[in-house]
Amino acid sequence: MDYSQKVVEMKNITKKFGAFIANDNINLTVHKGEVHALLGENGAGKSTLMNILYGLYNPTSGEIYINGELVDISNPNVAISKGIGMVHQHFMLVQPFTVAENIVLGTEPTKNVGALDIKKAIDDVKEISAKYGLFVDPMARIEDITVGMQQRVEILKA
Repeated sequence: MDYSQKVVEMKNITKKFGAFIANDNINLTVHKGEVHALLGENGAGKSTLMNILYGLYNPTSGEIYINGELVDISNPNVAISKGIGMVHQHFMLVQPFTVAENIVLGTEPTKNVGALDIKKAIDDVKEISAKYGLFVDPMARIEDITVGMQQRVEILKA
């Protein structure tokens, strides 16, 4: 594995909300295999920077490169297509839905009549669950599982 490869590079990212500057010329480089933590006080701009990377906000200025390619991450679908996922600070799960329904939400496998193919959804969840070693019951309702299990679901969604 080539650990020198830059997989994410954010250059001179600035984000303004009116006159308020949330991020001011921020640079972040992540090489393959690295894990980073963003630390700072409340209001320091950590979430804003990650929301830019995930396409929830557009930067006022600056550039984002994914695997060396200049990209315009204008929405989360673009981020996801580039291999970027996000686990939100506050869970974004639909409580009455099952684990499988939450994980496939927005990318639901369907049958030829447009109905949810729940068997395929369950199989997909079992597959990614095994792949990452984060085992969950695909048929459990979110409202019935522990916070720790809900966190696993959020990670698997990402």
